[in-house]
Amino acid sequence: MVTLYDVASRAGVSIATVSRVLHGQEPVRETTRARVRSAIEELGYVPDGAAQSLARSRKDVIGLVCVEHTGLKPNQYDVESMSLLFYDEVMRGVEARIRERSWSLLITFLRENEKSGTTLPEDGPVHHRLLALSGKVDGLLIGEGVVPPGVLTKLDRRVPVVVVAGDTAQRGVDVVAADNWSGAYALVDHLVAVHGRRRLFHVDGPATAPDAVARRQAMQAVIAAHPGTALTGAYRGRFTVHSGQEAAMRLLADTRAVGRPLPEAIVCANDQMAIGVVRTLAAHGIRVPGEVAVVGFDDIFPASLTDPPLTTVHQPMRKIGERGCDRLIERITDPSLRPRVEVLPAELVLRSSCGCPAGAVSRHQVAPITQRKVMNTAMLPTPVTPVAPVTLQDFPVRPVRLSRPAGLAAEPAGDEITER
Repeated sequence: MVTLYDVASRAGVSIATVSRVLHGQEPVRETTRARVRSAIEELGYVPDGAAQSLARSRKDVIGLVCVEHTGLKPNQYDVESMSLLFYDEVMRGVEARIRERSWSLLITFLRENEKSGTTLPEDGPVHHRLLALSGKVDGLLIGEGVVPPGVLTKLDRRVPVVVVAGDTAQRGVDVVAADNWSGAYALVDHLVAVHGRRRLFHVDGPATAPDAVARRQAMQAVIAAHPGTALTGAYRGRFTVHSGQEAAMRLLADTRAVGRPLPEAIVCANDQMAIGVVRTLAAHGIRVPGEVAVVGFDDIFPASLTDPPLTTVHQPMRKIGERGCDRLIERITDPSLRPRVEVLPAELVLRSSCGCPAGAVSRHQVAPITQRKVMNTAMLPTPVTPVAPVTLQDFPVRPVRLSRPAGLAAEPAGDEITER
């Protein structure tokens, strides 16, 4: 087993220097720090005091690495961040599984690169923090796409790793995610084919979020499949209510400045941004869905309380946590298992914000839809940067019921789809 002395010998430094590097203490020259880190990686040393003698034993602890998307304004409640609501549900799913085994859950949050909104660098403090974390757990559940593939590969050499809500095209590690592409395709196709909404505006999610990428690509595929349908504009949001408000304010300002009509529908990459859009439109006297339809994604509870209630896609967030934990335990038990991708089906939730009549809410499990090649995305509008914060009031809630639209099946397509 690799020891602290082995690392010191490889790096040509004292064990005290290695200890200072591991604990982020000063003073250590950057060149020396880099040499020690390189030795740690080359030797596969687990930087955890307890792991010196127990590196090969079971700890009965699973780590959950959550992603906190940046872009919140001062004094803005963090609960508005979709990442927190999402991980609350994922956490409940994980806890339900490990409770049966009397295991513990170690949780940490990472923030995406604040300046660029991109993934974290492969060689930086967060990278080494994750390597240290790997010495404290039997396996890691890592959220979304903020951790680069190179770092995931290094972590997977140390402990089993499962990515939740990650890129389903990623290979080399296990991935558990919802079928974002099929869900978003069914949602936008419903807007176009059932309600005839052909002039669309898109409120996108963070560039680092694989979910947002899949949902945008599905929308583009629907546009390509329906001649006469067009994307009139787009805005890069942050998965928060506030960024939805900003998107709507920018849309209203831009359309009025040039005398253009409003889009017929606004497609939001998640429910919180859709809620912000609905609030802003209502504050400006614009009727939803009478003048503009609005849809979201995720099916969080507040989506059912908006006026009108929000049409959306249900993402099985808790089940993602359960299945991700199941797979991680399988990998801990048998590290020789080959990585696989598991895609869980989504569910179309029709309420009245899309134009469906008032009535009982209808839910329709979405069968997998084959991904189609679409137009060059460079031809589509580029999401603009956020504008200044806006202050808006809350609006009254009115419960409604929906009837099932004609021609849409309500039969479930199955429990899950696994790609091996």
